[in-house]
Amino acid sequence: MPTYQQFPLPDAGEGLTEAEIVAWHVAVGDRVEVNQTIVEIETAKSLVDLPCPWTGVVTRLLVTEGTTVEVGTPIIEVDTDPDGAPAPGAPADGAETQGGVRAHQPHPDRSSAEPGGADEVEASRPEPEAGEKPGAVLVGYGVADGTSARRPRTTAAPAGPAGTTPTNAPAPVTPATGARPGAATPAAPRASAAPGRPTATATATATATSTAPVPARTGTGRALAKPPVRKLARDMGVDLDAVAATGPGGIVTREDVLAHSVRAEGRDLATYPGDDRPWLASGTVTPDGRQTRVPVKSVRKRTAEAMVASAFTAPHVTVFHTVDVTRTMKLVERLRGDREFADVRVTPLLIAAKALLLAVDRHPEINASWDEAAQEIVFKHYVNLGIAAATPRGLVVPNIKDAHRLDLLGLARGLGELTATARAGRTSPTDMSDGTITITNVGVFGIDTGTPILNPGEAAILAFGAIRQQPWVHKGKVKPRHVTQLALSFDHRLVDGELGSRVLADVAAVLADPAQALVWG
Repeated sequence: MPTYQQFPLPDAGEGLTEAEIVAWHVAVGDRVEVNQTIVEIETAKSLVDLPCPWTGVVTRLLVTEGTTVEVGTPIIEVDTDPDGAPAPGAPADGAETQGGVRAHQPHPDRSSAEPGGADEVEASRPEPEAGEKPGAVLVGYGVADGTSARRPRTTAAPAGPAGTTPTNAPAPVTPATGARPGAATPAAPRASAAPGRPTATATATATATSTAPVPARTGTGRALAKPPVRKLARDMGVDLDAVAATGPGGIVTREDVLAHSVRAEGRDLATYPGDDRPWLASGTVTPDGRQTRVPVKSVRKRTAEAMVASAFTAPHVTVFHTVDVTRTMKLVERLRGDREFADVRVTPLLIAAKALLLAVDRHPEINASWDEAAQEIVFKHYVNLGIAAATPRGLVVPNIKDAHRLDLLGLARGLGELTATARAGRTSPTDMSDGTITITNVGVFGIDTGTPILNPGEAAILAFGAIRQQPWVHKGKVKPRHVTQLALSFDHRLVDGELGSRVLADVAAVLADPAQALVWG
């Protein structure tokens, strides 16, 4: 007999509380196997594929794509015994619904009504007690008599012969009382509404009529608008008679004029602006087309929370250094021609990462974190080197585990894999946890330097600026040299100015002369 299992959304990371359903890889009626990928979700850290824990047939997808749900919420239902004997009262074997999928039979202890369906809503509404005067509260009038708080059910009945009611159709609802024929009625008779007093039904009808959009006039009537709106239309060169009015009573509003102007310029409100950008495409454009409102969620939400916590918890100090990196650029060119580095991408960032690892080895106190709860400074005897990566989903900071153990070639491969995975949106929560120190390469955007904010739980972050050819005094002469700027931000609770300055000076020394790494390495 059918056995239904509901799969709750698991915690795909470390203490995550919610995730967004990005894409379903299965549909109702599909057969699934254990560990088969069924859905892709987006957490506050990364995109994650969830496997199915059972073998069976998908009977329901409980959450639609694009919906954010909390951990523990059921997202899919699977029949783990689809080939067993049918449940009592179920169609015989071979009986199928339209489309070839066997009809879904509900759990014996579950109502046949879908959650949130019309039947459940109707059942959840309490019937009026005897003598009770149900109705909406009208401002200035109190409770209107002779009206019902319940809306009549709008269940469509199957078509039948004229003047007949199908036997399986629900009993009609009397609009005046909201009761079906034969149902108990209140003992006290309902008094009709007082003369001249609007009823709830009349008020609702008038409201719906007044707020419905009014089509543009054909030129036979003058548009209704307030003086400021008329002035705006005159300044923008908009003909008010051609504007579709959405205000009460057919009044043209400011938003109507702005929206008409946007359409007149050939822009589409549904896609304006930047519909090719994921963070804009997921938002809602305002009626006038001048704003796009995007919900804060996923990576952006996580980044905002982390940056606020870091900026207002750790006192930041930033030190700067301008350095001649001409020798580093020559080393990069030589490595690109080396056959051992043929399968990896060699950039100046690779040398900067190696320089930072050497500086941490010489000053291990920089590789630490502040434990507020225990009031302790935690020194790390390993280096998980974080690299800030810009992705279509936002900024993520995955880290290379145990980077201090890697030689230059191993570090190059680690950087390549890390950035490729991040840009594909496949960075796992594990790859972004337990970082100890970070590099942010702002130079790739042509930026000279900045004051980076610490990654939470770390004591320092290095900003690597753009490398430019500039006039530089070299051996007593002014020559064009490759120059860059470095910035190191650190947590002043556990890193003082001397330590931060020494670390930055060591990074600059290796970039100025990579041969120094042989002495310190």
